[in-house]
Amino acid sequence: MNAILPRLVITPGEPAGIGPDLLVRLAATKTPAELVAVADPDLLASRAEMLGLRLQIQVFDPSQAAAPRRPHQLLVMPTPLAQPARPGQLDPGNARYVIETLERACDGCLDGTFDALVTGPVHKGVINDAGVPFTGHTELLAERCGAEPVMMLAIPELRVALATTHLPLSEVSRAITRPHLTRVVEILHRDLRDTFGIADPRVLVCGLNPHAGEGGHLGREELEVIEPVLALLRERGWNLVGPLPADTAFVPDRLAQADAVLAMYHDQGLPVLKHLGFGRAVNVTLGLPIIRTSVDHGTALDLAGTAKADLGSLSAAVEMASAMVQHRR
Repeated sequence: MNAILPRLVITPGEPAGIGPDLLVRLAATKTPAELVAVADPDLLASRAEMLGLRLQIQVFDPSQAAAPRRPHQLLVMPTPLAQPARPGQLDPGNARYVIETLERACDGCLDGTFDALVTGPVHKGVINDAGVPFTGHTELLAERCGAEPVMMLAIPELRVALATTHLPLSEVSRAITRPHLTRVVEILHRDLRDTFGIADPRVLVCGLNPHAGEGGHLGREELEVIEPVLALLRERGWNLVGPLPADTAFVPDRLAQADAVLAMYHDQGLPVLKHLGFGRAVNVTLGLPIIRTSVDHGTALDLAGTAKADLGSLSAAVEMASAMVQHRR
């Protein structure tokens, strides 16, 4: 493998959504890495024709060194659809195809064929409708890699990591235990240092309850779990601030001095980040033995095949994955 140029593997996600559109549009641009798609070549060719784009598909040969990519050229690891895919029309028959593309791409990163994985949007509902239990990319990759991941979304001016991911609110408090929160902060701190090149990360940690529990009057998770964990980790010399009330953790003065914010649950932190940077944010899975980035949006079935979907987040995910590869090297 080329010592400088990253080799990224991309899964376009739900075949009826905008993922294939974004991928063939990305292939028409310059990128800081070699791109290899795990997908059905006929799907990509059909979507390129629909969008009026030239696309030269070549079957990926792992024995060849990574090389600069010409615009409109795309290397593909062929993975056939089970059913023809039509833009905007979900088909549970293709659920297994979506999972297979993820598994093949993940395995290629684990065995060193690829430097990083970039994922397009999937439709969790149709995968579950097909009888395949699936809560998200993060959980699937964690199981495949045998790791405990941390989900983080990032834009240039803000990074938000999550202590819990795709859980009902009724289950969040039980999930935030001292051992779990300790692992989350350890993973976040390590990856900010080793993968993002931040020598001494400063992390703002949100409380779980309104007003960070108001001294125990609005909940005791801060007193019994979050504060003790942060106190113990500060003994390592780590720069951890909190637990902070979530409604003031994201004010500009605080964020200007922070490298990341750790939110306790999905909708505590991500609405703020997506308000600031939707369409250019990148979903990063920390804590894996592989590098994985993803788009910040869904399948947008109504935009599939129309060339109206915004390419910004996928481009940013490719750029961030390439930069993370270089940092780790």
